[in-house]
Amino acid sequence: MLEIPYQQLSDEALQGVVEEFITREGTDYGEQELSLDTKVALVMSQLQDGKAIVVFDEELQTCTIAAV
Repeated sequence: MLEIPYQQLSDEALQGVVEEFITREGTDYGEQELSLDTKVALVMSQLQDGKAIVVFDEELQTCTIAAV
């Protein structure tokens, strides 16, 4: 896995990675369902705070977000 600094991604690419990560799991079973915009803001905050990173899997040629 190769860490990709989120700041090096274009706004469009970062938005796509974050949205794909959020919607990958399917249904939200939390007590209160959050909007996509709210979830994107939460993930972006985690990236900015260094609590999450963008990683690229060279073997699978996929990109995801991981907690640190």
